Amino acid sequence: MQQGVGGGAGWGQPGHHAAVPPQPPIPPAQGWPVPAPQAAPAHSHAAMHAPPPPGPEATGHIPLPPAVSGTGGATLAVLLIGPAGAGKTTVARHWASTRPVPTAHVSLDDVREWVCSGFADPQAGWNDHSEAQYRLARRTCGFAARNFLANGISCILDDAVFPDRPVVGLGGWKRHVGPALLPVVLLPGLEIVLERNAARSGNRRLSDEEVARIHGRMAGWYGSGLPIIDNSDLDVEATSRALDEALARTLGTPAP
Repeated sequence: MQQGVGGGAGWGQPGHHAAVPPQPPIPPAQGWPVPAPQAAPAHSHAAMHAPPPPGPEATGHIPLPPAVSGTGGATLAVLLIGPAGAGKTTVARHWASTRPVPTAHVSLDDVREWVCSGFADPQAGWNDHSEAQYRLARRTCGFAARNFLANGISCILDDAVFPDRPVVGLGGWKRHVGPALLPVVLLPGLEIVLERNAARSGNRRLSDEEVARIHGRMAGWYGSGLPIIDNSDLDVEATSRALDEALARTLGTPAP
């Protein structure tokens, strides 16, 4: 008999049938439910390699993001105020480095000391020269903060702002950074700032008399309505958390 194409079994031979090409599945009629696929047996290869079912903290196969408390991912401009030895720079840097979103830290003292030759140290006496350099440093910090904010990066600044001295007051900062600036006062007890000041060196270390005078003037912030944190018994991490909570409360308070 004549052989099949390609050397296969002959057509019509007893016990042999021609191979039928696979047919595509017939789609169900419109409006009819599509049957769910049957689960593979437990001993099958697919069942052995199937992903585990979602846990209690998952939606489908997408894990839920962790809860974020405090200020979360808000883009903020913060001014941390306090006397020498309050821990402003250390706390501001820690807060900036532990936020879940990009955050910069700008210290006024660091910017003032960018002036090397001709630096007007306020400890040598507050005069027109030192005041001019302070104003220049504050404008520079304000420009940096606005530039960070314009690029979606939060910013925290620190400075010893006096409540009773306009030239080094809060108004200048708000003019340079913007009205959305959030000031928070860090004010531990006098014994604490004296102890911390004694551990400082160089021109950052003040006399005990100067520290006591600055600390006394900072007490004028009480009754101002600004958030005040007494970090006498708090370490850096706990103070940073208290700062974030104070800012979160401020953000949740309706504007007057």
